[in-house]
Amino acid sequence: MPSLKSIVAGAFVASLASAKWIAPGGRWRDTDGNYINAHAGSVTWDQVTGKYFWFGEYKTEEQEEGGGVRVYSSDDLGTWQFHGLALAPEEDHPYISPDMIIQRPKVVYSEIEQQYHMWWHADNATYGLLLQGLAVSDNIAGPYSFVDATAPLGNWSQDFGIFTDYKDNSTYALYSNGDRVEGRDVYISAFNDALSEVDSVVHRFNKYDLEAPTIIQTDKSYYALMSHKTGYRPNNVVAFRADSLSGPWSQPFMIADPYTRTYNSQSGFSLRIVGSECTTYLYMGDQWDLRSVWDSRYIWLPLTVEDDKNSVSLEWHDVYDLDVKTGIVTPINGTSYAAIDAEVAGEAWKQEASFATGGKIVTGISGNDSTVTFSGIQGSGKKQWVSFHYQNTDDFGFGDQPGGSPDRIGGTWQVRRISSVVVNGDVAGMQTLYQRDSHKGIILSTPLELDLEDGDSNVITVGGLDNGNGTRGADLDRIVVYPSEDAWRAEMGY
Repeated sequence: MPSLKSIVAGAFVASLASAKWIAPGGRWRDTDGNYINAHAGSVTWDQVTGKYFWFGEYKTEEQEEGGGVRVYSSDDLGTWQFHGLALAPEEDHPYISPDMIIQRPKVVYSEIEQQYHMWWHADNATYGLLLQGLAVSDNIAGPYSFVDATAPLGNWSQDFGIFTDYKDNSTYALYSNGDRVEGRDVYISAFNDALSEVDSVVHRFNKYDLEAPTIIQTDKSYYALMSHKTGYRPNNVVAFRADSLSGPWSQPFMIADPYTRTYNSQSGFSLRIVGSECTTYLYMGDQWDLRSVWDSRYIWLPLTVEDDKNSVSLEWHDVYDLDVKTGIVTPINGTSYAAIDAEVAGEAWKQEASFATGGKIVTGISGNDSTVTFSGIQGSGKKQWVSFHYQNTDDFGFGDQPGGSPDRIGGTWQVRRISSVVVNGDVAGMQTLYQRDSHKGIILSTPLELDLEDGDSNVITVGGLDNGNGTRGADLDRIVVYPSEDAWRAEMGY
């Protein structure tokens, strides 16, 4: 069996392959061509197989909770093979039946017990239990067998995380203790040596009312990242810094550009990738979809750590290459096509916007007739990532408050606009583009993987989604077309 040093979740050794491109917010597919479904997940490096294993919540259109835990494996953090359910629901089980909550799974290896331990937030539909679940397996991919669901040191536990200190291999549970007035804290608590229960509180973040904790570690510092409590609605993730896990900890500070709401994501886990040339820290967040939680996307981004300034921040890239062997992150350059140069039709029009490319942005994109069309687009004859840069001016609402969002579908706030994307007139192959709230005057982007013909005669038309729900597309600033991955790797000599 491997040693604990090699199995630490969040402290990674380099593998032998360079990563497939990562496109934050895109729909990612596994090696079978199916969409990856592993939400609020975590990644564990396994020395036995020499692979990374991604564990996450399985959600379907019919069932948002209680679907169990799915597992995927990868050599490079970009190419993922599906292995099924690591933890499957059991009918009539008091803690893992389909009507119970199995959230934020994390896996570590217990060297003493010679088993893999899966921990998660175990609860009922009303969040009335607030427990930590434990299941074990002799194999990292499972299946895992339920052991128990307990209250750590008699306390409540909600959003759950795990951190292992690479200096002494001690492992800690990270968890908020609920939304009740008596709670609203976040705990760092030490596991026992067997990783079978929490045995002491190391620090409590008192009454900050945060959740979704994760910790990254440098030679000098610990940075604790946490989200505010806004349900599935995104907010500004904050970080605290300390020299020691027991504190004192700094005041919280935002890790992303203001008004981006952490690029519409929530924190949950982070990776430390030790490469031959540099150490890279990766933020692994969830971009939740309020209406279709099963279709929520993943926001994985490099973190810039500036220990001399006691600071950590996110680096946004539409598309980037991560080489886990060297640790090097390479942003991919694409060709930009400005909306000011595109053709508009119907009620779509070019409106003055000082923050937009060329000083104008296309607004009024709605239905099949009010569109913006980009022509003369260079393609390679293969699948290519295309990033749609937009502004969504909808208000950030809660519940069924009146006014505000045009995407208040069925009484539910969406915090998104919806566009249709048609390539070269192929209406049958239309794709749907979700454009989350970006705040007024803030440009964000969403990627789609499109089939473009070889040559410079490709045409991309963006319209509203005329589906009877009154939705319309966001204001469009530009699109950026990225080369095919094969062509880029050939050019780079890989």
